Amino acid sequence: MATDFRRIFHLSDIHFGLEDNRALDWVKQEIAERRPDAVAITGDLTMRARHREFAAATHWINSLDAPVTVEVGNHDMPYFNPFERFFTPYKRFRGMEEKVEKELDLGSLAIVPLKTAVRAQPRFNWSKGWVTDAALEKCLAAIDALPAGKEALVAVHHPLREVGTEGTALTKHGEKALRALAKRPVRAVLSGHVHDAFDIMEQTPEGPVRMIGAGTLSQRTRSTPPSFNEIEFDGQNLKVTVRNLEDVETRDMQIDDVPEDAMPPRKSGEPVAPVRQVPRVDPPVH
Repeated sequence: MATDFRRIFHLSDIHFGLEDNRALDWVKQEIAERRPDAVAITGDLTMRARHREFAAATHWINSLDAPVTVEVGNHDMPYFNPFERFFTPYKRFRGMEEKVEKELDLGSLAIVPLKTAVRAQPRFNWSKGWVTDAALEKCLAAIDALPAGKEALVAVHHPLREVGTEGTALTKHGEKALRALAKRPVRAVLSGHVHDAFDIMEQTPEGPVRMIGAGTLSQRTRSTPPSFNEIEFDGQNLKVTVRNLEDVETRDMQIDDVPEDAMPPRKSGEPVAPVRQVPRVDPPVH
């Protein structure tokens, strides 16, 4: 039915502090003109979680003329204030706190958050994802509470796909989360983190789960230009179009797989979009 149609803009990895202002102006104009039913931002709003970066992110996000839900990314946890990181890690979101991990009701769809960024974890690289039991239980309870016939889009920062390695898995307990989500009315999992778009059907012992990743709107491009996903749902089919200022086709903007360590493709054989615009190094962060 026509009334079932929903348009969602899926943004990620804006990285204020190293944002792409041309891309942000374009996205804001697209939101104003196309009037999406929701905007899902899957984390890494800032570069180093500095106060000035959060101030810029808050101003831009609050200016968007659409319902917004925001996930916390690993770059959004305080870098230079250990006390704040451990005891008040979300303090700097206060200007948009009503949008953080907010569930959105879109009729036959609902956007449900699943937190994957944690303040600390028992491995050296704290930038990686971790699904705690509490976070997973909260997400599953929200999905289980949905009315019959309503499906969920689960919003996370880190891709949930596990690759079977020890210590370098993308998201600890991600495979467990995928299995649990496969048993529920989940239409797709929306994520960011890797700075390239993808649309992958991940097989689990409990059934398949569709994983949709958005690119970046920052200067920290990896294999593709700055972009966001435009998701259209007609009540039956979910269509993803990767939007970018370079007019690159969606298929060419999407990587075929998620890298093992979710770092930029750098070596021969790693998944790289056909656009092949991989910089030799990421832009400087200072």
